[in-house]
Amino acid sequence: MAAMVVVNNPGDWEQVYEPLLHAAWHGWTPTDLIFPFFLFIAGATLTLSRSHASWPRLLRRTLLLIALGLMLNTFPFFRLDMIRIPGVLQRIGICYFAAGIILRRTSSGAALLTIVSALTFGYWALLMWVPPGAGDLSPAGNLGAHLDRAWLGGHLSNPDWDPEGLLSTIPAVATTLLGAVAGILLRSGGSPRRIVGTLLAGGVAGIVIGQVWDVAFPINKNLWTSSYVFFTAGMAALVLAACYAAVDAWPSALSRAVARPFVVLGTNAILLYVLSSLITRLLDVGSIGGVNAKARLYDACCAPLASPINASLLFAIAYLALLFIALVPLYRHRVFLRI
Repeated sequence: MAAMVVVNNPGDWEQVYEPLLHAAWHGWTPTDLIFPFFLFIAGATLTLSRSHASWPRLLRRTLLLIALGLMLNTFPFFRLDMIRIPGVLQRIGICYFAAGIILRRTSSGAALLTIVSALTFGYWALLMWVPPGAGDLSPAGNLGAHLDRAWLGGHLSNPDWDPEGLLSTIPAVATTLLGAVAGILLRSGGSPRRIVGTLLAGGVAGIVIGQVWDVAFPINKNLWTSSYVFFTAGMAALVLAACYAAVDAWPSALSRAVARPFVVLGTNAILLYVLSSLITRLLDVGSIGGVNAKARLYDACCAPLASPINASLLFAIAYLALLFIALVPLYRHRVFLRI
């Protein structure tokens, strides 16, 4: 959540460190890890409570996530004729629902890995062999872009394609299921050493598979390629292993203290996402003295304090700090807004 807020809110989009931007197309940056980490941990949470996998819970959470995503896509003008239908929350909702249905049928890690293999190989085959766009991995030429234009034309983030398009949701479900495999491991009752070791081994295996597959099917966040699925899930497993080791398995006063601010942000994750998005939209469309409100704030508060690129980063960090301060009272009073 913290990384999401920082990368989405630089003071000046013309002055951003490259690791805080998405890769232009093929390849990856640290920013390209954020969304798959969301889906990976969403899959893990599905295994941690039986109530998460109940039909009422699945349906309620899915519909609320999609509704929130559509609301954010229309805010603040609510032009339904121009609404972008796909989106981050919409994809999370659909993947959560699909993974929940699968987990109602099986909780076997081996079975889930088999399904992941089928989804990722099937998606690779669709993009490489099925016309129109067979083998074309360009933004407008790939099969997913053709389907999005045919079914959602005029309601995409770009005229020709959308990074959260319909077809690429298939491998995104695979990312969620890999998170569920990690969640099953956490609930296995194994020793901390075994859990950490398995997460590390799985993480390395995912990275290797992703890098090898990258040769024929490049790592690409916008297409959510199969190599991207395994590579980012591998990275997520390594980070989860580190967090589990430092905070749960072998905690120290220092690790708990470092983790506490992130706990405050994470326990109200949906509220943080929605607040951050709404405030950003308001700043972008508002004005102060005839000047864009965000630009006015940036010029007054951050631009004089550092070089342009560092001032831009400072604005993003200050934005995160203010949101954190707003969430602290809710955390202290155990007020957690969930869906």
